Amino acid sequence: MLSPVPASLATWRRRAPGLLLATAVALLAYAVNRAVPVVSALLVAIAVGVLVRNLRLVPAGAEEGLRFSARTVLRLGVVLLGLQLSVPEVVGLGWGAVAVIAITVTGTWTLTLLLGRLMRVPAALRMLLATGTAICGASAVAAMAAVVDTRGTPGARAPAEADDEDVEDAAATAVAAVTIFGTLSMLLLPGLAGALDLGAHGTGVFLGASIHEVGQVVAAGGLVGEAVLATAVVTKLGRVVLLAPLVAGVGYARSRRARAEVEHLVAVESASVVTGAPHPAVVPTSRPPIVPGFVLGFLVLVAVRSLLPVPAVVQDAVQTASTLLITVAMVALGTGVNVRTLISRGGPALLLGLLATVISAGLALGGVLLLV
Repeated sequence: MLSPVPASLATWRRRAPGLLLATAVALLAYAVNRAVPVVSALLVAIAVGVLVRNLRLVPAGAEEGLRFSARTVLRLGVVLLGLQLSVPEVVGLGWGAVAVIAITVTGTWTLTLLLGRLMRVPAALRMLLATGTAICGASAVAAMAAVVDTRGTPGARAPAEADDEDVEDAAATAVAAVTIFGTLSMLLLPGLAGALDLGAHGTGVFLGASIHEVGQVVAAGGLVGEAVLATAVVTKLGRVVLLAPLVAGVGYARSRRARAEVEHLVAVESASVVTGAPHPAVVPTSRPPIVPGFVLGFLVLVAVRSLLPVPAVVQDAVQTASTLLITVAMVALGTGVNVRTLISRGGPALLLGLLATVISAGLALGGVLLLV
């Protein structure tokens, strides 16, 4: 008699088709990026995912693996991103540069949210656009999407404002917008810095504080020179350091709201038992965590990188692994996108993304002129 397949092995067998599909597309996107660095691997991944879904090419057996990729694989990629970040290196830029980073991130995030509300951009979409523009492009969008999308948390419920939104559609739209405008910034801002004669240090801080993706900052800094490149990359990583407190803060606020809803429903349920009145059919049995576990993991690796000597070969390997994992997750996010919904909300999202990019560049430039 054959022994039964262990539950864990059976689970991985169900996930395997989706994981293999997402990984194959991610490797293709990574290869495209290596051949043509100006083309974002994350954008290629999510675009192919959208095409595969809307051309109905996703096998039925791949769904569970794709869901796993969009959540768990994504979180692991964000955690590994923490090993790239050294707080002492960022502080070494000088307090003027640190102030520019803080002003640009907080100003861009806040003003983008306000503009998005005025433009009636849906709540989740404006949150993801604000985070992607203020912090680090697609990676930040992905990290914030994990907090905005509470469907994977037992007993959790998203705020009412986001109930009618599809977070996967919003994430795909936000990734497209921040990638497009980040690429334009990469091409245009080095020339602006040269025209304004900001100097090597000022140019590096300006580029690192205003361009969206880490890879785009590397490309833009490389166009100017090695001294600018080094400063730009460290400045950019200074923005990435703020990813954890921002995501944790939003997660905490949403958690408090969700917990209040849980307590209210429990109270209603208890009262209905006593009075015999009708009561909700489902009462959540658990509450979402105050700070997501992957954010804590991210912070642990930031601490390791900041306090301990990490060999360069380890940093490079972890950076590659992080990029590949997030790219796999982007494929999965793309397969969850409805093109009709994406087209219907694409106009306002692109306009908001453009305005957010202008705000980011303006704040960074003003900060460099005044403080660096």
